[in-house]
Amino acid sequence: MISHCLIILIIYDTVDQTIMGQPYKLSILDKCPQSEQATAEATFQHTLQLVQVAEQLGFHRYWIAEHHATPQLASPSPEIIIAWLLGQTKRIRIGSGGVMLQHYSAYKVAENFNILASLATGRVDLGIGKAPGGFPVSTQALQLGTDLKKKGTFSEQLTRLTQYLQPQNIPKVGEIIATPVPKVAAERFLLGASDESAELAAKLDWNFVFAAHLNGDPERLKSALELYFNASQGRKALVAVQVVIGDTRAEAQQAVSQLTVWTLELDNGQRVKVPSEDSAIEFARQAKAKIVGLKQEQLNILAGTAADIQAQLHNLHTQYGIDEFVVEFPLSNHEKRLQSLIAIANRLALAG
Repeated sequence: MISHCLIILIIYDTVDQTIMGQPYKLSILDKCPQSEQATAEATFQHTLQLVQVAEQLGFHRYWIAEHHATPQLASPSPEIIIAWLLGQTKRIRIGSGGVMLQHYSAYKVAENFNILASLATGRVDLGIGKAPGGFPVSTQALQLGTDLKKKGTFSEQLTRLTQYLQPQNIPKVGEIIATPVPKVAAERFLLGASDESAELAAKLDWNFVFAAHLNGDPERLKSALELYFNASQGRKALVAVQVVIGDTRAEAQQAVSQLTVWTLELDNGQRVKVPSEDSAIEFARQAKAKIVGLKQEQLNILAGTAADIQAQLHNLHTQYGIDEFVVEFPLSNHEKRLQSLIAIANRLALAG
């Protein structure tokens, strides 16, 4: 661990400038993976180390995901972790990737991120997701007592959130604003993997993040990016990708072989991604629904050496005009994630 820190301190000035000089920005998505041997306290210390190293190496953003009732992931409340990380960093933007809006009041989400934006001016991102971020039982617990019909559709919820984050747009008597009103509002991002999400982001003037780590279909990626580009009058989108780096290609592929993802379809209309057949059966049991489709998907992971990853990112940038990647390291081992973060930064420095 100490050797990593020494390396970072020695190369800091060069790497910071070189990464920022690339034709695309590089950011990090962290699900706060918690291994069986680690405590939650240790997991959060790992996240703190990663964000501080990422800041030193010139990464642009650091986002915390939201997952519920998942022992392997220690991030059910991104807002709390974000506040903690903001107080221990200086430059890197920190945000959510993302808040699962269906569970919450749009007004409360606006209040939370207005506070964060006021605590760290110009450094806060608000990413919003449509998925539940957990299994049916946790969704039911989160929404207990809520009249879902009154909440409306996801589009209606996001529209209200947009209004609360822009108090100048609701000047009517009797309307409320989300206080405090920050000097610089949180930058807004809608996470999705469909044309519908891209269109909604453009309509409400949100940045769009295509979740290629969940759906890497090239045609869907191309379609969503083009739709957003045209509808938002030229604004470029971010793309989230999963990355596994090894000292050799064989080592990276061996690590990838341990990961799986399945698409589950239920007779109630739900269609979700799950990590295994067992988890699909459990999801269906909790949802009290029958499985009508279960298919193992091809993993959407960029894998190889640091040089391979640099080449793959460059190809995606060139092909689709992507000017920012949000990278997730899906392996749970903290040392591997830290080494991967350093390796990709050093590779970009060498490429520059």
